[in-house]
Amino acid sequence: MTLWNLRAARMGDLDSLSELADLAGTGFTNLPSNREALKARLEWNEQSYAREEDEPDNELYILLLEEAATGRIGGSAMLFSRLGVRWPFYSYKVARLSQFSAELNRTARLDVLHLVNDFNGASEVGGLFLHPDLRSSGFGGLLARSRYMFIAMHRRRFASRILAELRGRVRDDGSAPFWDGLGGKFFGMSFQEADRFNSQHGNQFIADLMPKYPIYTALLSPEAQDTIGQPHDSGVPAMRMLEKEGFSFTGYVDIFDAGPTMVADTDRLRTVEAAQTLPIFEIGGGGAESHTGFAAAGERTEFRAWRTASRLTEQGLVMPPEEAALMRVKQGDKVIYVAS
Repeated sequence: MTLWNLRAARMGDLDSLSELADLAGTGFTNLPSNREALKARLEWNEQSYAREEDEPDNELYILLLEEAATGRIGGSAMLFSRLGVRWPFYSYKVARLSQFSAELNRTARLDVLHLVNDFNGASEVGGLFLHPDLRSSGFGGLLARSRYMFIAMHRRRFASRILAELRGRVRDDGSAPFWDGLGGKFFGMSFQEADRFNSQHGNQFIADLMPKYPIYTALLSPEAQDTIGQPHDSGVPAMRMLEKEGFSFTGYVDIFDAGPTMVADTDRLRTVEAAQTLPIFEIGGGGAESHTGFAAAGERTEFRAWRTASRLTEQGLVMPPEEAALMRVKQGDKVIYVAS
């Protein structure tokens, strides 16, 4: 039986996380291709899991997709408990202005970008990356939904509002039209350089140098305008998954590449609402022919989530013996269960 699960990352995962980051390439700020930056993230991750308090306070939780039998790492997912603690969280809010000229009998409708900190205090899901070799295996849903199952199990550690930033459009050479049309003119660095600096040092430099006044999008190049609020082609499936989960695009975009920021009420997330705490009533039988849903067990560093072949009965779950052994659960244990 080949079973993959999401588990809490550890310091010993640095090599595996570095390999994923190298594959991810430019634009994945939460997964920088820099070993020292990743090491710092893993240290932050361990401190977050170890923290006893339940109120969110700038924690980072990293989950890794692992083949249970071999320990092979195939993907990552991350949760940030509270944004804006260490430094402000910046977004551009796209607003529509209408101006009318009686003399010309003409109405001009203009989009304007406002630099805002509207998401300070919110939680974030991010860092979702799946190894290219596994992308046809249906693990994207497990990666994504494991984050919400972690939230359901540790609800007090997260805010009432949650967001997800999607990678924006970039050219084949790694440059970003939106950055070239706006941010690059004030910072004297390429998109790759700015993205790398942000992932390693935070975004205080944005507050220092980014213009504070509203930006009329009509002043940008047509190529830059066309990218505002649009996900990278590779991010379209992720956007659809977020929408199914309850996220929506409300006009906020990333300040670097103008990718869409998706927003939801944490308690209204599909997986959080559907999560049930159920006992393992029996371990036995062959289970279902295919997985029936998602299961999660353990708290904090012992957390693990997987696609389960358990059968749902009135008394609880009937779990196949091999699945129970690999996931280290036994009869009578309680797990979080979400039907497919």
